[in-house]
Amino acid sequence: QVQLVESGGGLLQAGGSLRLSCAASGRTFSIYIMGWFRQAPGKEGEFVAAITTDGGSTYGADSVKGRFAISRDYAKNAVYLQVNSLKPEDTAVYYCAAKSGGLYTDQAKTYDYWGQGTQVTVSS
Repeated sequence: QVQLVESGGGLLQAGGSLRLSCAASGRTFSIYIMGWFRQAPGKEGEFVAAITTDGGSTYGADSVKGRFAISRDYAKNAVYLQVNSLKPEDTAVYYCAAKSGGLYTDQAKTYDYWGQGTQVTVSS
């Protein structure tokens, strides 16, 4: 089992950048595929990015490719989402998630553990 705690959200203007962090508890961090999802007000949640257990492969939604980057630090049991060139439509609650075993997917229902979320608000 793993517990996830996100941080780093905030209010910023379009074009800005920030780094979201997700701290994972437990000593088995390396066995989880880690992902970021987001949910905007009044909209369904959507996949943002994911990184494999060994960190060798990353995946991103088309809407964020070239602007967002996911990474993980095994020494700190953490995963990060660097978000650049923010747009108002990026405004959402961002959630960190962990998937135990299997292959990467962008389907939220396949992820086993979730954090409480961190709010990102982008003004125009």
